[in-house]
Amino acid sequence: MTPGGERLSEAAVTRWPAPAKLNLFLHVTGRRADGYHELQTLFQLIDLTDTITISVNQDGALERPVGPAGVDPQSDLTLRAARALKEATGTGRGASIRVHKRIPQGGGLGGGSSDAATVLLALNELWDCRLSLSELGQLGLPLGADVPVFIQGSSAWAEGVGERLTAVTLPERWYVLIYPGVGVSTREVFQSPDLTRNSPLITIRAFFESGGRNDCEPVVRARSTEVAEALDWLARKVPAQLTGTGSCVFGVCTSAEAAERVAAGVPERWTSFVARGLNTSPLHEQLRHGHRS
Repeated sequence: MTPGGERLSEAAVTRWPAPAKLNLFLHVTGRRADGYHELQTLFQLIDLTDTITISVNQDGALERPVGPAGVDPQSDLTLRAARALKEATGTGRGASIRVHKRIPQGGGLGGGSSDAATVLLALNELWDCRLSLSELGQLGLPLGADVPVFIQGSSAWAEGVGERLTAVTLPERWYVLIYPGVGVSTREVFQSPDLTRNSPLITIRAFFESGGRNDCEPVVRARSTEVAEALDWLARKVPAQLTGTGSCVFGVCTSAEAAERVAAGVPERWTSFVARGLNTSPLHEQLRHGHRS
């Protein structure tokens, strides 16, 4: 049923946005006994999105006929998310999931995690599962540490492994993003002996007063000349840093026009994006207004 009470055809195809994120800083504050790292970060949602199309079926079958290049459907986070929700709720319904990528893979923008979160949120409604955001976040965490922030649907201060979230309202900003054409392995970055793992804890207020850094940036710089070159190029134009474990780098601008000017000069060997910072996920806006586009 839609929020207005009309029944949605099982064969109908619905479209759902999956926004990217930036890490405005990333401090690694410790390493747990299970090997996971304790973090502090500030997630900024942006309006660069993938699109997930879903059609529901009654026979219980799950498939992902369209998805990111080189990713086996059975290991795709979207299909794993659908399986997790199906197993948790016992629903007899299934779905066909198509992932239309715009967010670069391996860029540190959270595209895979966001796609998984979008599937959980969309199927929770389409299958009428009625799980809470907290319950969906718990289902999503094993899929990726960034999944809970996309489930919550707002820019957020994060601690723990990224699951302890405090929603924040950030000033309107525009960002220039550069994807230097290479991926970076998050696993390899966090396994590096050169990674700083003892950054002191800071408060939200302290970050807004004096800023922070990305502890992963020196490790990624040393491993990837392409990322290092993109960081150095962008830093000559605007303050620049790495997002997550990379490979994308970003710079902060005060207007869309300023961001477009910088993006226009990005060397052709790289891909550039101009993105607006968001405080609320467009997926949550769609859910709130009952729109299934």
